[in-house]
Amino acid sequence: MSIHNHGCCKPHHGGIFGERTELIFAVLSGIFLVTGFILDRFSSLTYLYVVISFLISYGFGGYYTLKEAITEISKGRFEIDFLMLVAAIGAAFLDKWAEGALLLFLFSLGHALEHLAMDRATKSIESLTKLSPGKALKKEGADYIEVDIKDLKIGDIIRVKPNSSVSADGVLIHGKTSINQAPITGESIPVDKVPVNDPKTDYISDDQIPAKSRVYAGTINGNNSIEVRVIKESHDSTLNRLITMVQEAQEKKSPTQLLADKFEKYYVPAVLILIVLLNFSFLVIDESWQDSFYRSMAALVAASPCALAISTPSAVLSGIARAAKGGVLIKGGKPLEDLGTLRALAFDKTGTLTEGKPKLTDLILLNGLSNDEFLRKVIALESSSNHPLAKAVVRDGKKKMQELNGIPEATQSEAIQGKGIQGKVNGDLIKIGNLELYEESGGVPTDVREKVKKLERDGKTVMLIQHNDQFSGILGLMDTPRSSAKFTLAKLKKIGIRKMIMLTGDNQEVADAVASEIGLTDAYGSLLPEEKVKRIQQLKKEENKIAMVGDGVNDAPAMANSTVGIAMGAAGSDVALETADIALMADKLEILPFAIALSRKAQQIVKQNLWISLGVVALLLPATILGWANIGIAVVFHEGSTIVVVLNALRLLGFKDRYSNF
Repeated sequence: MSIHNHGCCKPHHGGIFGERTELIFAVLSGIFLVTGFILDRFSSLTYLYVVISFLISYGFGGYYTLKEAITEISKGRFEIDFLMLVAAIGAAFLDKWAEGALLLFLFSLGHALEHLAMDRATKSIESLTKLSPGKALKKEGADYIEVDIKDLKIGDIIRVKPNSSVSADGVLIHGKTSINQAPITGESIPVDKVPVNDPKTDYISDDQIPAKSRVYAGTINGNNSIEVRVIKESHDSTLNRLITMVQEAQEKKSPTQLLADKFEKYYVPAVLILIVLLNFSFLVIDESWQDSFYRSMAALVAASPCALAISTPSAVLSGIARAAKGGVLIKGGKPLEDLGTLRALAFDKTGTLTEGKPKLTDLILLNGLSNDEFLRKVIALESSSNHPLAKAVVRDGKKKMQELNGIPEATQSEAIQGKGIQGKVNGDLIKIGNLELYEESGGVPTDVREKVKKLERDGKTVMLIQHNDQFSGILGLMDTPRSSAKFTLAKLKKIGIRKMIMLTGDNQEVADAVASEIGLTDAYGSLLPEEKVKRIQQLKKEENKIAMVGDGVNDAPAMANSTVGIAMGAAGSDVALETADIALMADKLEILPFAIALSRKAQQIVKQNLWISLGVVALLLPATILGWANIGIAVVFHEGSTIVVVLNALRLLGFKDRYSNF
């Protein structure tokens, strides 16, 4: 449990050094703290120079804390920020300058780092909005005029140029194309789109629109120009809903934050009242006012939450530093704390558990052609296409050939939208496509159809090849699992993750095939971003806490609604990276077990520190009130507990995970 909520305050923008002023002030506080310590221990200068150095450290370390405390007090709230200042002043009053400066230095550094993380998180909204173009080509009579997307109305017709972003959610009414829907649905392969039969049809609900004719704002059009009828205004588009989901999730306070707020609400005023009352204890018991003041100062030292406030940020800073060394970016104390409590993980498929690009996995010959002879004709025809599947066939097909020379050139090549491609190679008619391509020309023999269906059941995208009138072969393509996926999931299971599920925009057969191959608990396919969010929310209820691991824009809302959002680094989109609480750098899924083990160790150390710091306060405060302990004893125990919790936290810097090499 984090006692001080470092993320509660708004980031302090501006200042003498710009946006990083708060962090630079914290570093300067540390420099003057070290300077004062060195002067005190190793120089013969008068103590005045030592005090001046510590005073400057106080100034830099306490500036933003004082500013925040004044703001809160003006609203009638007393938080630990205020008590920290009182404690630092009390330390100075008792001539313990170094302790007060150390307190303010660590406290201000924790604040600065948390605020930097908050600044990064807000950029996720900007990254999302950049996906959709600001302008659209709206049809006016026979012409197209450029308008702002905010001016588009339902029913407007827009033109989308080849290889450009779609401007609005809509229905395809003219032109055939392939659209890369990965930014929205997470599908690994571009989807073929065909126009609706009747462009004038008004659809009552989204469910009535054929999937092959539905387009989303922010997706990428293929090589053909298309016309789209707008069905949603820009503020209500799928992309805009993603932005809203991220905003809503980021604005919600965590239970830990709420608990910290409640603790501060009662603890700080209670301590202040106690200190004031102790000054008047001479009216009740037989002692002088000086004795009562001395008793109250001893109690202030005992009750001041120095060790308590340092216990969590010191562990967090050490944990974040160790994580960075191991290739994991953790954005603050809450995700570091939460990650270790997880027993359930949800993964996106494409680019997270898989490589993110189709590969030729199956080659079945049917009519006696040799491997090279068959592939020569297939590669010749597919080389004339720009479709991602065609490029995968050409790339991987060449790897399967023994002799690359002599690949002919295809003629009369013609793409059949949504079905495949046909053309002539050395005078022979070659067709490559799905079962639908052959339905109009005699159909497919039962034994060949069964071979195709079997591959489809395994989650493959299947191409059937016809050489003149004979079926010559079958190709199966699939977005294959990462080489590290199965091994990583086995390690996660070993360290106590009991539920590992996959959420993907790909169909259920593909999801099931990948899940069985790498060892997932469950797989859910054909999910849109909002459906992923609903699934995450449901799993959160079942498991209490859940992490979402993803790499795409479509994963951002699910990440933001999960307990911990984890982004794949190099492969991750800017949005996923900014929205996530944790980023696995260098795109290594195998670092995840290390991150979880480190989090658990950090959580263990935070708990130890809290018990130490609270235990000292619980023992020392009654002892000072009852006069059993004087200021000297209070300071010794107080300083001792502060040093113990900091040293305990620093153990994290040397953390080694027995389940990995990080």
